[in-house]
Amino acid sequence: MSLNNHTIAGHFENREPVVKAIYGAIIKAAKKLGPVSEEAKKTSIHLVRKSAFAGVATGKTGLILTLKSDSDVASKRIMKRQQTSANRWHVEIKLESPAQVDRELVSWLKKAYTLAG
Repeated sequence: MSLNNHTIAGHFENREPVVKAIYGAIIKAAKKLGPVSEEAKKTSIHLVRKSAFAGVATGKTGLILTLKSDSDVASKRIMKRQQTSANRWHVEIKLESPAQVDRELVSWLKKAYTLAG
């Protein structure tokens, strides 16, 4: 059995400060919805209610937010979409500024949070 030695802080090493700011905006919005735990994984940070509702993969100057959805999301902001089962989708959004954590994105986050409960 291997231990998970990954940390939240480790995902922000050698990243521009804006990456941490974007993550902070996502966490702030998520915690307004209710209890959220953060789980550091090898390649991302999972945001969890009863199950994971979001994944955050950090990059040098931005991050990719993957959200759980019960349907496809019709938006040009979605850079990748994958149907994982009959009633489940994963949609990816590239974020390069905390300002992109706006009303639209928070509505998707809320939907994902609800699905994870």
